[in-house]
Amino acid sequence: MVYKLYGSEKPEVILIQLSARHENATIESEVAKIVELSSRPFVLAAVELEDWTVGLMPWWDGNVSRDPEAGGHAGETLDFVTMELLPELKRRFGELPVVLGGYSLGGLFALWASSQTDVFQGIAAASPSVWIHGWQQFAKKNPTRVKRVYLSLGDREELVKNQAIARVGDNIRAQYELLQSQLGPENCTLVWEDGGHFADNDGRLARAFGWCLEGLAGE
Repeated sequence: MVYKLYGSEKPEVILIQLSARHENATIESEVAKIVELSSRPFVLAAVELEDWTVGLMPWWDGNVSRDPEAGGHAGETLDFVTMELLPELKRRFGELPVVLGGYSLGGLFALWASSQTDVFQGIAAASPSVWIHGWQQFAKKNPTRVKRVYLSLGDREELVKNQAIARVGDNIRAQYELLQSQLGPENCTLVWEDGGHFADNDGRLARAFGWCLEGLAGE
């Protein structure tokens, strides 16, 4: 897997974003918006995945992808982040708090990863695909292991004809309630954004990372 670094040479927080190729065009805009939102220096490692569904889905769901490989490799992606990428970043920048984030399936992966390891301090999940089958049951049985979680969803994302995707509204509300019970209401938030799933992706991610940056001040 390849990644690019953005931000400060002397960061106080490491941000990691799992992204698809189509997000490359908005990464620099996203980073600029994070800088506007937070005065805290950061470095963002944007990890590009060749196949989003294969690399990020924690299990198979035919409503997301018919590829039989989808849902079988999230563990490999997490291993890359925790065993290769993070050690390299910490050798370069020091032992800093780490925020894992992403949009859509990237946000879903971040939430899933937060239950698998304790190496992250924050999760920035913008419009996460928590509508995949079995998510609520999984989340209840596998609590997060981070300190802070940011959730967002467009206010029109649940107003779609596809019934599988339409459950994203109920599921994000349930996820937020669960996180409040696990972390306390001061350590998690759910922000309702304007528009559908494909609106203002870079802005939504910037706000997610910015909230985590400010909340982890002093770490």
